[in-house]
Amino acid sequence: MHKAWVQGIMSHTIVLGVIGADVHAVGNKILHYAYTQAGFFVVNLGVMVSQEEFVQAAIESGARAIVVSSLYGHGEIDCRGLRDKCIEAGLENIKLYAGGNLVVGKTDFKEVEDKFIAMGFDRVYPPGTDPKTSIDDINKDLNS
Repeated sequence: MHKAWVQGIMSHTIVLGVIGADVHAVGNKILHYAYTQAGFFVVNLGVMVSQEEFVQAAIESGARAIVVSSLYGHGEIDCRGLRDKCIEAGLENIKLYAGGNLVVGKTDFKEVEDKFIAMGFDRVYPPGTDPKTSIDDINKDLNS
């Protein structure tokens, strides 16, 4: 279990980034700020991040979770296979979270969530989710 010291408290390390060819940076910056304020040590990869970069950063930092953001609608395509790459790299226990506008078109979120859970993600969030929701979930998942 990897933890880092942040402002005098122990904190879990998480990797954050916007996957694929997506360049939407504002949400990434908001999440980085919120997660840091919540006490996490955040390895922020920024935008246009490949699956391999997420996995490598998780290995190098000893992260317990990867948080993937996507707003341009191609998250389903960009995220497919990420759990398998994590397992191949020895990260079978890492938590995977995805959020944003993950598919093109109007699709019921429950259907989107089911697809991502089937792809190996632990939790999935629709566009506009308050960062506190994912913070609470990450804390619950990593501290249980």
